[in-house]
Amino acid sequence: MTAPAKQIIVITGMSGSGKSTAIRALEDAGFFCIDNLPVLLLPKLTELAGGGNIERMALVMDAREGVFLKDAPRVLDEVRRAGHQVDVLFLDASDDSLMRRFSETRRRHPLAPDGTVAEGIHLEREALKDLRELADQVIDSSALNVHDLKRMVQGRFSPEPTTGPSLSIMSFGYRYGVPPQADLVFDVRFLPNPYFVPELKGLTGKNPKVSGYVLEREETQAFLDKVVDLCRFLFPRYQKEGKAYLTVALGCTGGKHRSVALAAEMVRRLSTDYGRVQLWDRDIEKE
Repeated sequence: MTAPAKQIIVITGMSGSGKSTAIRALEDAGFFCIDNLPVLLLPKLTELAGGGNIERMALVMDAREGVFLKDAPRVLDEVRRAGHQVDVLFLDASDDSLMRRFSETRRRHPLAPDGTVAEGIHLEREALKDLRELADQVIDSSALNVHDLKRMVQGRFSPEPTTGPSLSIMSFGYRYGVPPQADLVFDVRFLPNPYFVPELKGLTGKNPKVSGYVLEREETQAFLDKVVDLCRFLFPRYQKEGKAYLTVALGCTGGKHRSVALAAEMVRRLSTDYGRVQLWDRDIEKE
């Protein structure tokens, strides 16, 4: 009797990029999780789990594997050929972000215990470059806190069945940078800014007064109609090409008013076609 196929998430990436947060997020979502499993043992693990009730597994694989990293492509292909769904998630971050995180925790870099953190980061990037090319999904955690990263990982690998790609609508402020994980980015700064209306300045796009000010405009409704229509055209085509997760980002100056109101309205409209759509207001709490 053939064992049922497993959903397997392989988490890899740079030290300090959030692999521990990601594996905990998947554990909370019901995955059976193992930290730092040697890649050569993955086929045996799936074999042992075949007769049990473990349907979803996640494991961390990183540069501590050393010489065994070169075996990763072969092993992952072997597991896929056995009928299992395998997704490789690569977590990355900018060198500055990684160095800051190591400084805050006062940890030594695992690849340069007797050298500098910068040396360790360089060595690790070189060791993992081939694995990064293999990744099905890449998340840059430079601008994410642990709660943002947890929400993003759980959203991308939700066990809930879906007939289309998992969707996330994000509001952001250009003042804090364009989100690197966005697949589609729309600039909504052409709309009048509630920030300059005294009674609205201290509120956010979640407030009915602000959302009404933004949404009750002919140009806003025309923009939403066009963007939602574009999304409905693109999403099934992205899915056909194997893209399982899409992030649409709407940006205004500070990420508090226009983009927040528009993101919520887009979620409302797209939910009628795609069910559960995640909403993430990235910069709404920032000063």
